[in-house]
Amino acid sequence: MATATRTATVNDPVGIHARPAAEFAQAATASGCTVTIAKQGGNAVNASSILSVMGLGIKQGDTIEITVDGDNAEAVADNLVATLIKD
Repeated sequence: MATATRTATVNDPVGIHARPAAEFAQAATASGCTVTIAKQGGNAVNASSILSVMGLGIKQGDTIEITVDGDNAEAVADNLVATLIKD
């Protein structure tokens, strides 16, 4: 089983609120992989749980770390970062 980790800085002015948290949690669940998300230096939570993701209180400028365990982990990690970090 492969593991991939990505670090990114949140650029959304309102951080990760309900809608992006829901999109991210749905994408994490649909990936079929085990996915966690954490604020840098904080505890990781299950990325498939909207409430857990929102509970991190991620704001603009916060650095997050996404870890994916499973088949195709590298591609899944890239896709999940793209879900949260939009240009």
